[in-house]
Amino acid sequence: MTSQTPEQRAAALTQLAQSPNSNLDRHRARYLLASDLLASGKTPEALKYLEGLEKEYSTLAPHILIKRGKALAATGKLDQAIANWKTVAEKYPKDPAAAEALNLLGQKDPKFQDQAIAQYPSHPSSLQIVKERLKKNPKQLPLLMTLARYDLDSKDYVATLDRITSGFAPQLSPEDWEILGFGYWETQKYGKAAEAYSRAPQTALTAYRTARGLHLEGKPGGKDRYIAVSQNFAGTPEAGLALLRLGQMVEPKEAVPYLDRVIAQYPEQTPQALLEKAKVLDGLKSQTSATQVRQYLLDKYPNTEPAGEMRWLIAQERVKAGDLPGAKQWAEATIVASPTTEVAAKAGFWAGKWSQKLGKNDEAINNFKKVLKEHPQSYYAWRSASLLGWNVGDFNTVRAMQPTIVKPQTRAELPVGSPMLKELHQVGQDRDAWAYWQVEYQNRHKPTMPEQFTDGIMRLGVGDNLDGIFMVGNLSDRTKPEEKKQYEAISKQATYWQALYPFPYTPEISNWSKQHGLNPMLVTALMRQESRFEAKIESSAGAKGLMQVMPDTATFIAGKLNLKKYSLENPNDNIQLGTWYLGYTHDEYQNNSMLAVASYNAGPGAVGGWLESAKSRDPDEFVEAIPYEETRGYVKSVLGNYWNYLRLYNPEIAKQVAEASPLQPQLNQ
Repeated sequence: MTSQTPEQRAAALTQLAQSPNSNLDRHRARYLLASDLLASGKTPEALKYLEGLEKEYSTLAPHILIKRGKALAATGKLDQAIANWKTVAEKYPKDPAAAEALNLLGQKDPKFQDQAIAQYPSHPSSLQIVKERLKKNPKQLPLLMTLARYDLDSKDYVATLDRITSGFAPQLSPEDWEILGFGYWETQKYGKAAEAYSRAPQTALTAYRTARGLHLEGKPGGKDRYIAVSQNFAGTPEAGLALLRLGQMVEPKEAVPYLDRVIAQYPEQTPQALLEKAKVLDGLKSQTSATQVRQYLLDKYPNTEPAGEMRWLIAQERVKAGDLPGAKQWAEATIVASPTTEVAAKAGFWAGKWSQKLGKNDEAINNFKKVLKEHPQSYYAWRSASLLGWNVGDFNTVRAMQPTIVKPQTRAELPVGSPMLKELHQVGQDRDAWAYWQVEYQNRHKPTMPEQFTDGIMRLGVGDNLDGIFMVGNLSDRTKPEEKKQYEAISKQATYWQALYPFPYTPEISNWSKQHGLNPMLVTALMRQESRFEAKIESSAGAKGLMQVMPDTATFIAGKLNLKKYSLENPNDNIQLGTWYLGYTHDEYQNNSMLAVASYNAGPGAVGGWLESAKSRDPDEFVEAIPYEETRGYVKSVLGNYWNYLRLYNPEIAKQVAEASPLQPQLNQ
């Protein structure tokens, strides 16, 4: 019932809450019903369900007392409310709920708020106290540094960092500068991060981020900083990465010595350095040397991602030379030698396509099946499934499909966290759970895999979809062997994939998709790509909201719909306008979703020009030949998203993928 509105679940909760059986379901129902009633202002009814509940539902006892105190305060019984809050502060002093109790008590006596800041500086209620105090006296460095440490998700966070650096620089310690550097880095203010990290204690990481920040911002000094990292922190992963960056940023003749140092001294980064060196030598017209480097990479590091990329580049060269059998051979070699690498999905699919062209249909089927088995999450798995005849749609039929959507009814247990945190999450009290997590999550700079996974889930729960998806998605980027093993285990869980592909705004998406004749999973897939489900996000070009509608386009659509009032930040309005436009682009291209999605991104003029100049009518070849790199990636991402929503939320396809791949998670639907 956690995904239902209070109105939708009221009857079922009431029935459970009034059950004569004293069990966990009844306790949860009483708590949820009381929370819903309290939120809607029905205080006396809420009090009825909260009475004595802390004794039966001891896991959430502190929160029950806090809510009962709020209900009592709302009915004018302030003394009784204070008594409840004091019980929390005194009986549960180490529980994060005490921070909220202290904050409530502090509204009458500020000493309690002092205690909350001292004991629970990262708790949202403590941060709110800090902000209120800074409004009265903004020149309090300790309070500003508290925000710098713990208030990363605030919309004013960067402004806070700027206030500190501009107003208190002489008073800051190296450790303070490291906190500021981390804050700027996490908010992608790389130039400012570089400046802050340059004043922090010098470690391999802070020195590298100083160099990288300057490099990313195009500021002078990046090269010298990279050189300093390679010299002062030789032997560290950051030193090897600095040398790789040097090999990518300098002139080709200067790049080779840097890459050779990586090859000689940094085994983990050697494959990538060999790939970069081959490209540099190609640019220098040293074909013989480039060929030797390529061969060395393939011989010594055959199973790595760079070796897979190398084979794929050779396969593409064979296609350009008209040697389809040779291209197929190199693509298939990629599947065999580097089956789990990202490029293998593309190579496997095209090995299948080229097999079809060569009349080897059995080999084509085998290659498509390999893609589904090894890379069930990829765009190429969808294309493979489509060519194998699965009921997943193709470029021309996706729009009209109306797949069954079944979302999970229960939540999986969080990977880490206290029993209180896990229980709050389980009953859908996401804001309270988030407050707990802010106290418990003390390893923000170097989180473990389970901690980062939990952080992503917590963020999704409070509607921070952009960062939530980012935190979950970045788990696959970890490079340490033990972390790779942890990722393998995590990626077999349905919770991981459903967090990576969340399904918010289902009622609005279903309604407007139906109105405009669209597949709701395709709409969701495009929305995920456009905004990561952030209702108030705005692009640098001015596109707004969930489906990133441009204001001028919205005016045009509103005229067509005779819509007098709308807001692009309102989810329902944005989805209404965006789905109309996606339907319009489909109409323009005879319901070809690939062209419609490309047009949504690049505009109809660009797509029309590509169609006129296209050398092939094969739709897969057309996708790979889209001149705009952004649009080429966009089309694959949107349709790849569509496939993932299909395999995660449609029981028929989920079962079919599970039969084809051991990597498909067992879904709890």
